[in-house]
Amino acid sequence: MRPLTEAETRAVFEKLGRYIGENIQLLVDRPDGTYCFRLHRDRVYYLSEKLLKVAASIPRDNLVSLGTCFGKFTKSQKFRLSVTALDFLAPYAKYKVWVKPGSEQSFLYGNHVLKSGLGRITENTAQYQGVVVYSMADVPLGFGVAAKSTQECRKVDPMAIVVFHQADVGEYVRNEDTLT
Repeated sequence: MRPLTEAETRAVFEKLGRYIGENIQLLVDRPDGTYCFRLHRDRVYYLSEKLLKVAASIPRDNLVSLGTCFGKFTKSQKFRLSVTALDFLAPYAKYKVWVKPGSEQSFLYGNHVLKSGLGRITENTAQYQGVVVYSMADVPLGFGVAAKSTQECRKVDPMAIVVFHQADVGEYVRNEDTLT
């Protein structure tokens, strides 16, 4: 477990910035203590500094996971955000999309959100902006990228994709063997 390099930190913060904007500062300086990001086996973990000090006594080879996995770096050094970060992204999300009850299951199976399944969308959402997807009961289901801006969503046909799927809570069941 080591601190992120400058390039890795930039990649992680750019990805998080697409979803929560300048609220990244609220993730690091929380009222219950200071939190940090650490890299272990190409995965980025989010943990408190208290937990980090306790974990310093564990050898790296014996350490499997620590804190919450926010994502991982691919072989090409791109950062891929994981669904395990959803609980931390949802409260600070700048742009949100609510899906209708009939489309929740489709999204949870890994499909994109169509215009026909769109319940609401945050005003002034730009195209290719990171969004957190909610059910109509305000339960965070996952996150994605807006395929259309808010203005374009109003005039597209019902079968057009409005949100590209990135991750959803259904991955817990679909990929339970590989999630750490």
